[in-house]
Amino acid sequence: MIGTRVRELSPSDLRPSAEVLTANGGRLQFAYALRPPAGDPQVRYVCAIPSQYEFETWVVTGHRELPSLAPVLPLIGWYEREMMDLYGLAFTDHPEPFPLVLRPGDGTHLNGHDLGHPGIDGIGPRNGQPHLPDVDAADVQYLPFGPIRADVLESAEFTFLYVGEHIIHYHPRLFFKHRGMEMCFEGEEPRLGVVIAERVSAVGSVGHALAYCEAVERAAQCEIPPRARALRVLLAELERLYNHLHYLGHLCHTTTLKVGEAQGKLLEETAKQLNAQFTGSRFLRGLLIPGGLRRDLDPRQWLGDALEKLRQDYVAYADRLEASESHLDRLITTGPLSRRVAFDQGATGPIERASGLDRDLRRDHAYAGYDGLPLTVPVLEDGDAYARQRVRMAEIETSFALCQRILLLLEPGPVRTDCRPAPETAGLGWTEGPRGSLFYAIHIGPDGRLARVKIKSPSFSNWRAFPFTVHDSNMMDYAINEASFGLTMAGCDR
Repeated sequence: MIGTRVRELSPSDLRPSAEVLTANGGRLQFAYALRPPAGDPQVRYVCAIPSQYEFETWVVTGHRELPSLAPVLPLIGWYEREMMDLYGLAFTDHPEPFPLVLRPGDGTHLNGHDLGHPGIDGIGPRNGQPHLPDVDAADVQYLPFGPIRADVLESAEFTFLYVGEHIIHYHPRLFFKHRGMEMCFEGEEPRLGVVIAERVSAVGSVGHALAYCEAVERAAQCEIPPRARALRVLLAELERLYNHLHYLGHLCHTTTLKVGEAQGKLLEETAKQLNAQFTGSRFLRGLLIPGGLRRDLDPRQWLGDALEKLRQDYVAYADRLEASESHLDRLITTGPLSRRVAFDQGATGPIERASGLDRDLRRDHAYAGYDGLPLTVPVLEDGDAYARQRVRMAEIETSFALCQRILLLLEPGPVRTDCRPAPETAGLGWTEGPRGSLFYAIHIGPDGRLARVKIKSPSFSNWRAFPFTVHDSNMMDYAINEASFGLTMAGCDR
């Protein structure tokens, strides 16, 4: 697989390799399974090695039962449970050996695909719902909230056990919508898969499209023109801007800072209108394609001036937020996530950086046109909701600076090259999206079409870490804490 070094391992090698990886400061990013048309099933583990640009992929072939790595690397627990549900694999000594994605009635097929096992009826707790603690106390209240929630929030069910306002146990149940996004790629031509990637999560259209295109381009080993690489950075940072501005407005909504909410969402709307004027799409869709861009973009002078005006308005807004004591009082010390838990559970993006983990794919595994660009990566240690806000505020400033740098250095030239991966090749692509690390692993079949596409989204990682900040907190802070994580369900639905 291009973009990663491949190591063939036996099942007995997995635990020792995971222990060495952890001891050396490395990190397992994600894992997935695939079924070759002819041959034994494979499980692949993608790892980040310190001070190494290329990722490392461990491949285990021909085994339907493997030792669980969750006791060593807790973040891998959800990926293993996903493979149990959708590929019928078994992972011995798993600390949570019950379904994650499926629930009763899903049977043996999901979105028309054979799951490879008898279904889950009669298999222990459903949909990842662990055994709730045995509580023999009249003052402990039980609250299942969802999956239908008010406003336009996505489907999820949250279980609370609480006394008064104090939450003593919390568990989210996700995966209510089986969209089958990964399966939608199967059988498509690689050049058309980007249309699907843009629709996995609307607010991450550029991030998903870019990671997908990078994976195809690595599989094809094609070189992207410099102008296209630079414009891809510009588009990615424009997407980060409107996402982070929305985040600030929504966070103000949860702290009841109504003026701050209105101003933040007005800045978000201004950013989206700039996107539409520049590209024709508020969500920056329809531009990326394997090999570069579908068409050239001409920012000229107006975009730089418009971004500078937006930056000045943002700076004034940020200063007002930092002076709003009622807002800050609700954020400081709310939902702390320790560095250790953030690492163990796989937190990513602004969430991990607010908890002291200095990681950013734009710098550590530079892609598109990020190599050579000055990039400030904000890292804080407090790990609370206020730290998560401050990290995003600092990233907004960095995005403005990167956009202006690209506009200053942008040179004329082509924006597209031919990019056709050969049959039976594979590639890994990645981006640092507004919510964190995003990966696409693509496998091309013998007919030259997509045989398998695996998506690792940041919300899949951050939803796993989030419950650790809810236990022992209080009901009044819950909405603030959830908003401070900037989570989406679309990044989890399978």
